[in-house]
Amino acid sequence: MEQFKTYSSDLTDEEWQIIEPLLPEDKPVGRLREVDLRKVLDAIFYRVDNGVKWRNLPADFPAWQTVYGYFRLWVRLGVWERINSTLVRSVRESEGREAEPSLGILDSQSVRLGEKGGSKSGLMASKR
Repeated sequence: MEQFKTYSSDLTDEEWQIIEPLLPEDKPVGRLREVDLRKVLDAIFYRVDNGVKWRNLPADFPAWQTVYGYFRLWVRLGVWERINSTLVRSVRESEGREAEPSLGILDSQSVRLGEKGGSKSGLMASKR
């Protein structure tokens, strides 16, 4: 079995078991997927955790072009939103709350804006 360097941002086995079913299936036609999606996710999380450029991902991750391609595809397909909403629901349920919030509160404040353009008496005779 091939050994890979591990990083603190890597998914645990438990996290992978939760996220894996939320990822898109391999395409039914065309070339089969050759990349390990767990390594792709580990690379994306490494980038988020360390703030590096795509091109500066360590060499033990899949090629940066591959990682970036999956990231952009998953943005278009709404995979990140699906993962986020699933995790939020799970946390809410683990705290004994309903999976979906039943109430939303918006707060607003009226603020009086100052006069635009300076003082009330302008320099032009028509504004006096």
